[in-house]
Amino acid sequence: MNVTVKAPAKINLSLDVLGKRPDGYHELATVMQSVSLYDTVTVTQNDSGKVTIACDYPGVPCDDSNICAKAAYRFFDHCHMDVSGVHIVIDKQIPTQAGLAGGSADGAAVILALNRLFDKRLTMKDMEAIGERVGADVPFCLQGGTKLCTGIGATFQKLPAFSCSDIVICKPDTVSVSTAEAYQKVDALNPHPCYTDEMVKALYSRDMFMITSVIFNDFELALQIPEVNDIKKAMLKAKASGAGMSGSGSAVFGVFTSSRHAKQCYDALKQQYPKTFLCKPVKSGCSIE
Repeated sequence: MNVTVKAPAKINLSLDVLGKRPDGYHELATVMQSVSLYDTVTVTQNDSGKVTIACDYPGVPCDDSNICAKAAYRFFDHCHMDVSGVHIVIDKQIPTQAGLAGGSADGAAVILALNRLFDKRLTMKDMEAIGERVGADVPFCLQGGTKLCTGIGATFQKLPAFSCSDIVICKPDTVSVSTAEAYQKVDALNPHPCYTDEMVKALYSRDMFMITSVIFNDFELALQIPEVNDIKKAMLKAKASGAGMSGSGSAVFGVFTSSRHAKQCYDALKQQYPKTFLCKPVKSGCSIE
């Protein structure tokens, strides 16, 4: 028997790093939004007694260091089960090292698939608890939609749905960001107001001008990546209402109120950047097909 799950990427409409905690993690305030760019994860039960991974995307490990394997082990541990034989196949479309939570989405997909595969009937809260032990973004990836995420990013509350015509996402091939290095540079930033508070207010107002005017990311400010700035300029020139970097980078997203302008932007960027995607905001996280 197998279960297939669609796992959407996320973007950060705002991302404030509020400081380092005693446990070494960072306190965050961020508004996350699921988008219609998906990995597809298929989990098949077998008699091997092992967790195995298959993925042909360059750079994705196919051993126990993969977040999907970690999610499977955490699931079995939570359910007080011996490790059961499962084979996980990842059809990866979400770019890696992009700030789009592709790995976290895959881990969330595995938890959802195993819950169905072994008929454990865990609640969403149960699955989120497992996910938090795997990675900070995993609980969000299970639920998806538009959420204010705080703490290390795993505590969240629902916000009014973000709606726009289209979102263009572009990941420059030449740039990959080390998360550890990104946090070091963010820690050196001068204190400034929290943009996430303004994003929350803007979403409640449902005013697209307000929303797009407070798109902000501390990592973008700290890292100052030339390619990110170039892509943002191209998106804004193509009549994006707003643009910003997602997560710790290096993917850039542009928000459009016109599908025609979004498609023109997508076509133009795709010629230079193969990892360019045209998508829309979605209201849910991982879902079983």
